Amino acid sequence: MTEQYLICTACGTQHPFTDRSSLKTCFICDDPRQFVPPSGQSFTTLSELRSSTSPKYKNEFHSYKYLSSLEKFQTANSKTEPKEATIDELKQAELISIITTPKFGIGQRAIIVRTPSGKNVLWDCVAYLDDETVHKIKQLGGIDAMVISHPHFYTTHPEWARAFGNCPVYLAADDKKWRARLDEGVQREITEEETRITNKEGEDLGVVAVKLGGHFAGSLVLHIPHSGRLLTADTIFTTPSGLSNWEVNALGEPRSRPKDTNSYSFMWSIPNMIPLSADEIARMWGILKKYDFKSTHGLILGQDIEDANVKKRVLESVQIQLKMMGVKEHTILSEEI
Repeated sequence: MTEQYLICTACGTQHPFTDRSSLKTCFICDDPRQFVPPSGQSFTTLSELRSSTSPKYKNEFHSYKYLSSLEKFQTANSKTEPKEATIDELKQAELISIITTPKFGIGQRAIIVRTPSGKNVLWDCVAYLDDETVHKIKQLGGIDAMVISHPHFYTTHPEWARAFGNCPVYLAADDKKWRARLDEGVQREITEEETRITNKEGEDLGVVAVKLGGHFAGSLVLHIPHSGRLLTADTIFTTPSGLSNWEVNALGEPRSRPKDTNSYSFMWSIPNMIPLSADEIARMWGILKKYDFKSTHGLILGQDIEDANVKKRVLESVQIQLKMMGVKEHTILSEEI
């Protein structure tokens, strides 16, 4: 039955309606943070996506691997598309990105976090789910819990939870009004600034959801203490200059990063380019600075920054954005790491 529930083709939100005449708009897309494409509002279903042959949808699995500046330079100049990882490569990875091809909805990735205990946590969610995806994830040990950063990525999360034994799905209570499907017996409320993630049996899975707010009142990041990683989605948005390879020039020779280039931006709406207020950004930093991390991993495949100074780069990005917003006096402008 639920595979016939209508899914917004613009954002991927699954609505508990099967009658197309009863659902004319998507309340997520009608929010000023989102948009309806020029082609207009339309809906599909999981059943239709699975049976489609033009295009033929599938989920790809990509393992995260740190690349040096020289390796980035060589990879970029080879102009080759990233290859999907083999099951053996996936079993060796700590972070595994899942993306739907061709792009559907917003185009975000979900990330499987493989913990030292052998348990798996799914960060964020993509709308498309099929038997092949479920089989491959079960080969990797299944999913013990899910954490979703904000309402734009709630998508078909009850379908995913049911596919993996009704695993708990952690969502911010602040954003409950943005859930198209309520309760479902799997949703767990995040009410505190910090929440340790557990499975159904109450076993600590070794990762921490941190509520920063900003983009949505309950927007989350996921901290992985044992490896110093921070999964950010678009709670903290990774910018093109953040991903730039400033470490080498066109000949592959060492160079330095230009002054005042940011690595992140802090936005109320990413597609509509509406920034957060200075005080809200400073409040978010006041929470985030309590945590140590060496890498960040954003909402799109490839939005990965691994750098011993990455936390400093977050603070510098905060300061750059406030200055460009015309803020001349604020205590955060004099902060250092």
